[in-house]
Amino acid sequence: MTTDVHKQDSMSTPTLAPHQDAPTGHRAEGRVGGGLFDPKQLVTSLPDAFRKLDPRVMIKSPVMFVVLVGSVLTTVFSFKDPGDWFGWTISAWLWLTVLFANLAEAVAEGRGKAQADTLRKAKTDTVARKVDGTVVAGTELRIGDLVVCEAGDIIPGDGDVVEGVASVDESAITGESAPVIRESGGDRSAVTGGTKVLSDRIVVRITTKPGETFIDRMINLVEGAARQKTPNEIALNILLASLTIVFLLAVATLPPFADYAGTHLTMVVLVALLVCLIPTTIGALLSAIGIAGMDRLVQRNVLAMSGRAVEAAGDVSTLLLDKTGTITLGNRQAAELVPVSGTTEAEVADAAQLSSLADETPEGRSIVVLAKEKYGLRERHQGELVGAEWIAFTAQTRMSGVDVDGRRVRKGAAGSVVTWVEERGGRVADDADSLADKISEAGGTPLLVAVEDAKGARVLGVIHLKDVVKDGMRERFDELRRMGIKTVMITGDNPLTAKAIAEEAGVDDFLAEATPEDKMALIKREQAGGKLVAMTGDGTNDAPALAQADVGVAMNTGTSAAKEAGNMVDLDSN
Repeated sequence: MTTDVHKQDSMSTPTLAPHQDAPTGHRAEGRVGGGLFDPKQLVTSLPDAFRKLDPRVMIKSPVMFVVLVGSVLTTVFSFKDPGDWFGWTISAWLWLTVLFANLAEAVAEGRGKAQADTLRKAKTDTVARKVDGTVVAGTELRIGDLVVCEAGDIIPGDGDVVEGVASVDESAITGESAPVIRESGGDRSAVTGGTKVLSDRIVVRITTKPGETFIDRMINLVEGAARQKTPNEIALNILLASLTIVFLLAVATLPPFADYAGTHLTMVVLVALLVCLIPTTIGALLSAIGIAGMDRLVQRNVLAMSGRAVEAAGDVSTLLLDKTGTITLGNRQAAELVPVSGTTEAEVADAAQLSSLADETPEGRSIVVLAKEKYGLRERHQGELVGAEWIAFTAQTRMSGVDVDGRRVRKGAAGSVVTWVEERGGRVADDADSLADKISEAGGTPLLVAVEDAKGARVLGVIHLKDVVKDGMRERFDELRRMGIKTVMITGDNPLTAKAIAEEAGVDDFLAEATPEDKMALIKREQAGGKLVAMTGDGTNDAPALAQADVGVAMNTGTSAAKEAGNMVDLDSN
């Protein structure tokens, strides 16, 4: 299952933030917990249950509307005959049935509203600074506007980064406190209104109108305002209404037969019989089940854009997964330090660690960790290097480093480091290019480490960055296999790299060097065989496949195009 086109995943661009211990991701406060019998939620939802007794609301559920009418009739006849304890018992039971149905729906809606209230806290009144320097309210932004966001700013609207790179706090959306990298180009350019820029400067092109942002849509969905009934729910409603009509007609024909037999059937008895015959339980809980299904997804940080997707997810037989950012972390991790000829591993490790102390990206942190754990270097901090001048990363230089003790140490993209060395009259080792090419051919990303000292400027070695498979992926795929779901990894890597990652992750099959057309063709072949297909992805090139799949799950870290094309969004991108 391979094509001839080779694509290499691009490395994530670092940020300007100085190095510090990586934050440990954890669930942010304020998440709404689940719980069917939460006493506080029951009490809060009780007034809503009574408000739902409005006939204009009850008519939406034909079965429960019939029960409501029956409750009113039995109550009226009980008042006419106050001594009829059977009538009062039936009336009380019917009213309790209606209230229980309304309460179940109100509780489900209530948890959604609580989640929406949490999201609303992220919708602060923001101001936006356009690239021409004018300052406007966030609500006045229009599609195509370019706004500047710097450290500490709240991003005023959904959009794509068109310039710069920054660390962004998306805990208001995902519930995870660990910041994420957002940069222009590639699959990490989408930003969400209401999130906060933690470092650096980016220029964002607005892609949505006010009131139609991702948070706005989330609020509408979890509150139920935008929830549409699923096909199965509609069909079941029609079936229940039909059965209700049939049983209503059947009960209506009983009085003449009873009179003929010399027996009198009271209205209370007829209503009680009708309620026993019609599918009251299903009718009572049907709406609540639909809302609760969407709510359970929200509790697990998955936003469903359609009920059809929720239904189809239960019958999926083939799952296609984009590799980068879905199966793998997407942030390359340092795996090895390779010295060039005439240089030792210890020299490369020392220079790599020093030049990475000012690099707060996952890649930079992983280099510091690798130097400590694999090469035995003592952990160092910026404060202990007196007189050091730290060189922060910029999108223009694509390098980071430090000038200390008469040495200049740099680490960064191969082209940038080679240029830096040559500008200082230095030389690039003959085997530096071949080592970098070897890493690239294996699907990794090479970074060069260089130094300028009394011996001149020169390249010391190459850092091998590789995409790391997320923890627990093999166990998850094993579970999917037990459920009868076939998993297929899709990647632009060459077949050898794709095969190695597929074996490590534990997927059933893989499609290497895949183009968007290849993904579409694979999905259509599976669907032609009568299978329901789910697709996960995060890139713009995944958008056609996400739209074609029966269930398209877009990663929240992905592009706007991917999230628009999918019918579910994984807010944790995991």
